[in-house]
Amino acid sequence: MPYLGNPAQQRFSSPRAASVYSGDGSTVAFTLEEVVSTDEDILVSVDGVIQEPSVAYAVSSGTTLTFTAAPSSNSGNNIFVYYIARTFGSVSMPDGQNVNAATASFSGAVTAASTLAVTGASTLTGTVTANGDMVLGGTTPTLTIGDAGAEDAKIVFDGNAQDFHIGLDDSADSLTIGLGSALGTTTHMKFHSSGVITKPLQPAFLVEPTNAQSNVANNTNIDFGTERFDLSSDFATNTFTASVTGKYQLQFCIRIAELDSAYNWCRFELVTSNRTYFCNMIDPDFGQDAAYWHFTFATLADMDASDTAHIRWQQNGGSNQIDVSNSSYFSGYLVA
Repeated sequence: MPYLGNPAQQRFSSPRAASVYSGDGSTVAFTLEEVVSTDEDILVSVDGVIQEPSVAYAVSSGTTLTFTAAPSSNSGNNIFVYYIARTFGSVSMPDGQNVNAATASFSGAVTAASTLAVTGASTLTGTVTANGDMVLGGTTPTLTIGDAGAEDAKIVFDGNAQDFHIGLDDSADSLTIGLGSALGTTTHMKFHSSGVITKPLQPAFLVEPTNAQSNVANNTNIDFGTERFDLSSDFATNTFTASVTGKYQLQFCIRIAELDSAYNWCRFELVTSNRTYFCNMIDPDFGQDAAYWHFTFATLADMDASDTAHIRWQQNGGSNQIDVSNSSYFSGYLVA
């Protein structure tokens, strides 16, 4: 026949359990099989007689049952302990059932195999592992990491080959994004408390000739042996090598001496793997050699990873007599 009355409430409970021991007339301490909080949480029987809590026995450390007097050594199991209220480390829920609570406090590890829904105030002081999705809902959902203390805090993205982190460096009041799970291992981007954003590994360089390059011939590459800075170590001798594909701002200023007026034309070229940029092509027909001259150029170059860029001198006619001053420079940086 159909069920009459209010539906039975869905709930979970733990089955009562009992432990059995044998007295020997001298042993007063026995190890419980469940953790309990108080003396009244268990019912103890010795030789069929119920013992009075806190008088005939006491519970210490949650797992040790200590009798005031040693139980007798009657043959067989003569000590029975019934767990009336147990302290649980975990609770197993039936499949498809929900746990609803306005407030909750978890001091151990919390594992959500599918969905963890928190609609009230909850405190999680252990490790929360979500094998499914974690969704913040509501009108103004907020995820707060940290408790206003002086410690650092971070989010770690655990990758297959390499970890990344987003972390707060509390001592510097800065937010960093970097490589590795440990905060400060390698900083790729830093948001300073002043609002300044720095990228210490962004490709950028400024180089100069170590010494003057004398009597430069046609189609000669200019050497830059002194690095003022090279953030991603992309420059060597006279060549910049792009570490990633992108748009690079490149510029140079070359100061020369003894510019031959007999040249039909002359110029410096910025040579990249994708194309060659010509600049400041002149016919130095001044009636005499120019003692000093500057060539300057700048462009936004499209470069693929491993593409190179260097500066080359070209002349038509005249003598191989120009000298490149060590006050010249070549610089560049990744824009996008």
